[in-house]
Amino acid sequence: MLNIVLFGPPGAGKGTQAAKLVEKYNLYHLSTGDVFRYNISNGTELGVLAKNYMDKGQLVPDKVTIKMLESEVEKHPEANGFIFDGFPRTDVQADALEAFLSKRNTEVKVMLALDVDEDELVKRLLLRGKESGRADDANEEVIRKRIQVYNRQTAVVADYYSAKNKYIKVDGVGDLKEITNRLFNAIESI
Repeated sequence: MLNIVLFGPPGAGKGTQAAKLVEKYNLYHLSTGDVFRYNISNGTELGVLAKNYMDKGQLVPDKVTIKMLESEVEKHPEANGFIFDGFPRTDVQADALEAFLSKRNTEVKVMLALDVDEDELVKRLLLRGKESGRADDANEEVIRKRIQVYNRQTAVVADYYSAKNKYIKVDGVGDLKEITNRLFNAIESI
């Protein structure tokens, strides 16, 4: 089973590239944001629980997030593997993911980290904001703050996979096809 953690800051191209990886390797894409939105909008037990925390301005506890992802994985026993996008964000989450996958006799094979400099990220997100109307992508100051939060709080989980020799940094700048081929080459090298 090919399980990949697709990693990178907002605007790195994770969603775009995940679609290419799904197509080539027949994987199932698990975007934490999508899973949260689905569970909340459908009023699932976990969605209601997560919404209670969010409505109070609190972070959703790891155990709730992990249960949502476990539930999604279990819905797709036929998958050749999974792309985890937006998860794990902490070492605690990475440990929980490893424990869950271990029970299924599998593991994360690699963390593919899309490397894009901050100015390019801002440019991409502002363009996405114009095209999609997403408010969080329309303001450069907000975008830079999101990138800072990512660098302070989330980027550190790369060290977790690096220590296990499962971390590959991939240049996320250039032609879309070139970036996709870099990811394919990184996967083929494991």
